[in-house]
Order: sequence, then C-alpha cells, then structure tokens
Amino acid sequence: MGAMPRDVQAQGWTFACPDWFDRLQLGETPIADLPLDDALAEKAVRVFDKLRVPDVPGQPLMAEAAGEWIRDIVRAIFGSVEVGANDQLIRRVGEVLVLVPKKNAKTTSAAAIAIVFLLLNRRPKADMLIIGPTQKISDVAFEQARGMIEADPWLRDRFHVRAHMKTIEDRTTGARLMVRTFGMDVLTGAKPVFTLIDEIHLLGSVPYAADVIRQIRGGMMPFAESCLVMITTQSDHPPAGVFRSELQYARGVRDGLIRDRVRLLPVLYEFPEAMQRDEAAWRNPQNWRLVTPNMGRSITVEALLDGWQRASHDGKAEVIAWATQHLNVEVGLALHSNRWGGADLWQQATDVALVDLEELIARAEVAVAGIDGGGLDDLLGLGVIGRCRDTRQWLGWGHAWAHKVVLERRKDIAATLQDFAEAGELTFCAIPGEDFAGVCEVVGRLLDAGRLPERDAVGLDPAGVSALVDELAAIGVPPGRAVAVPQGYRLTPAIKGLERKLLDGTFRHGGQGLMAWAVGNARAELKGNAVLITKEQAGSAKIDPLVALFNAAMLMARNPVSAEAGRATPMLRLA
Repeated sequence: MGAMPRDVQAQGWTFACPDWFDRLQLGETPIADLPLDDALAEKAVRVFDKLRVPDVPGQPLMAEAAGEWIRDIVRAIFGSVEVGANDQLIRRVGEVLVLVPKKNAKTTSAAAIAIVFLLLNRRPKADMLIIGPTQKISDVAFEQARGMIEADPWLRDRFHVRAHMKTIEDRTTGARLMVRTFGMDVLTGAKPVFTLIDEIHLLGSVPYAADVIRQIRGGMMPFAESCLVMITTQSDHPPAGVFRSELQYARGVRDGLIRDRVRLLPVLYEFPEAMQRDEAAWRNPQNWRLVTPNMGRSITVEALLDGWQRASHDGKAEVIAWATQHLNVEVGLALHSNRWGGADLWQQATDVALVDLEELIARAEVAVAGIDGGGLDDLLGLGVIGRCRDTRQWLGWGHAWAHKVVLERRKDIAATLQDFAEAGELTFCAIPGEDFAGVCEVVGRLLDAGRLPERDAVGLDPAGVSALVDELAAIGVPPGRAVAVPQGYRLTPAIKGLERKLLDGTFRHGGQGLMAWAVGNARAELKGNAVLITKEQAGSAKIDPLVALFNAAMLMARNPVSAEAGRATPMLRLA
C-alpha cells in the first residue's frame, strides 16, 4: 500500500473496504487503501523481514516465510503514526482485528508484530502484552517470540528473556513484553501501550471477557500511540459473547456501516455470506485460496485436501468443524454426529421477515403456541407456528425467558444468553412470574388477532404448568384451549414431521439465533421406531425453545381452524 493521492488524504482516515471480496479474488489483502507514511511503514517491514521463524528447519527469515498480507498489516500499524502537539505520537490504526484460518502462521506472525512493536517503541519503560485465552496458547506465543530473539545474536544482546516470568525486557528502553493467560487479573501491574490477543474466538463463552477487554482498552487510553491487535480463526460454534460483538463491529466497519470515531482496521479472510450459506461454493477447492493468504508457504492445497478428506470420512459434524477452522466458514448451528435430523436443513428454511412475530400474524390464517421449560436455571421456551393463508406453509417463531440466576449457575452459556437478550430473542426476568406474564402477552397478541383456534390452541408440557394454565385462562385461553402435550417418545410425530417439512420447504422460520442454538444443542436418540430429543450436554445446553416448537407442531398437525374463521363459516347440516 503506497502513499495515497492528496484528495484521498484530505478525506481523512476511513477503514471501510466495500470491495473487500474483489480484493480477495485478486489475491490482495482485504483492507482499505490508507494514507500511510511510507517511510515508517517500510521501516517496520524491514525490521519484520529480518526476524527468523524459530520452529522451521533452517530458521528462514520472515522475508521468505511470511506472505505479503501480513506485511500489509505491519505497514498499516506502523505507517499510521503521526506526530501531534508536543511531539506526541498518534497512531491512527489503534486497533486491528485479523480473522484468518488455521495454518496461516497466525501465532508466529502475531509474535513477530509484538517484537517489531518492542523494537520501534520510543516510550521508556512501556508495558506490552500478548494474551492467550488458554495456558497452552500463551505458552506457544511466548516460545515463538523467545525463539525469534534467540535466533538472532543482535536481538539476544538487546533483550533479556525471563522465561520463568514469560517476560521479555528491552535493555535499551526498559520496555517489557509480557505473555499472559486471559483472566480477570491480566492487567495487574500493567498499563499496556500494545496488546495482542490471540484466538479471541475462544473467549466467546467466557462471561467476563468483555469486562477484561474493556479494562485493556481503558488501560491503553492514555497512550495515543497505543495499538490493540486481535488475531483469530473462526469459532467452531456459533459466534457468541465478546467474539461475536467484536466480529460484528469489524464487519460493520469493513462494510462502511460504522464510520464515526473508528480506529479499528478489519482484516477479515472470509467468504461473503451467500457463499458461506452455499456448501457447493465453500466446498470447492478452487475457492480455498481466497481465504488462505499464506497459501504455498505454511499451508498448501494438498494439505487442505488431506484434512478435508479425513473430515468427510468422519461425517457432517467434522466437515463443519474443519470448514470453520480452515476456511473461516461461520456456522449457525453447533452440529454434532447424533444431532436432530432437521438440524442440517434448518438454515436453508430461513425467511428473515419472520423474525418479527407481527409478520407471522399478518400472513397466517391460524396460529398455535407451544411452551416448555421454566426452572430457575432453565429457560421458558415459547414456540409459535402459523399456517400461511396463501401457501399453507408452516411459519415458525420463538422466544425464551430466563431468571438471572442462570447467569451464575450456567456461566459457560451466560455470554450466549446475553447475546440473545440483546437481539430481543430472550428476556431476563427481574421478578418471579415475569416469564409467565411474557408468555401470556404473546399468546394474547395471537388471541386479539383472531388467530388462535377454539380448541388445542396452546400446548404445554404437562409437568408443573398449573400456575401458567391459570394465567392463560385469565386472558381467555381456558382448559380445552390450553392443553397438555405428551412428551418423550410421544413427540415423535412432531420431531419427524418437522424434519419432513424442512426437507420439502413447507416450514419457514425467521433465522433467529436463539432457535438455531437450541436446534444445535438437540441430541436425537432412537428408541425403536420413536425418536427422543435430549440435550447434547447435560445442564448447560438448552433445548426448551425447540421443544416448545415441537409442542406447537403437535397442535398444528391437527389441522386447526382459527376461532375467527370458524365463526365466519356456517356449519353444514345433513338433511
């Protein structure tokens, strides 16, 4: 990336890159053209190129081993420095999020960037951090940085490596680079001018991750030349928590949707959403080079094909896991080998308009509701199925309620549940009974719209629903209209029936993250000719919204007629 024309510079700094996929197809780095200081940028690249890869035979220079894509990132970080008042350095690229598949020398490149920052740093006694989400990952990052120093006599003289403390000290400036494992105490004793977080996708299930990253940003705020780099592969589960929010923000910047006060440079090696939804597209080896910037260096097509063939042999779940890690394909469902049969078909049934319940009500001639769950550390799930008056397709929608105690008792899914709450798909209850009131509010909307049938309108798990039955009766859904739906193997007609309707395209849903998550959590067990749906993981993996949808499907299979339509149609009498 060279110096930009004066008119581009006059427009200021922008990180939007709407032609990012065109750049990928041309083999270019998917980042915007920036008005960099070429002298500073190339100086940093020269330092970067002189570092050696410590764990490769012959320890080649980064000049030989690294791809141009990582040099473009180095240019952006170090070429974006300007001198402000009182000779204060200001770094315009204050953050970078790099999404790149495995085997693209990600951790090695991250360690090299950290050492370049250490070498070019002008601030005395500055603190810098490399943070790994696990002990193993932080150990690997430290060994890469340590190995680069030990491979060069000049660097050995310049730096003092304290292996037992995972710290590298610069004898010239007194600055120190510390390698740490992610935790609440990660910032103890440090106000970093540079921080690199490796594999941030693994922090998606850490409930306090957003708080720690907020602290990191706060600690860096006094330093105008500071830089936060996050480098990661895609998650092999639906993105959640801090990873989901950081990735969505980066995509918004890249696509030009977020422009105000932006300091983040997104470098995202991924396929467009349409290609990610099209298995034929991302399965095609000719497309793999688009998201593999180190192709021909640390990774080859032949190596990818070997991994692909092994994953294909091991089944659908392994294929999905392989695709997330090696092609950055984002999964909407956590697929596994004993999953519900409808899981593979779920995403293709999406009709985004149905994320709004009012859209379902407007299109449906009749609608029924199913309810499941509701323990203190559980979800209360509600599933609504309407029958389209024009096509007779089934239209699905879901919601859930949770008491806040679940955030303490199920910390492994706390961040995921908070994401659903932010999306408006889950409601946290502040007081007892708020979940029942929420269910009644939704059912009341169906009732007021005249969509509920006179009988078998709301289906409930027979266990522990007496209080909810009373509240439903109070809004005009008495027993007979609110009915118990047998559970266990007796849900088989709904389980198999919904699979069939997903296959033939006669069931559509809004693509809600909550429902996709519940579908991905469901485990199918065969009991003779029956199918039981259970949780994939005891305790934490919630399936209540899906079971609620099955309860609704049991009622819709009875071919109901709305009360409004029933009253409008005269009964035929035999002569």
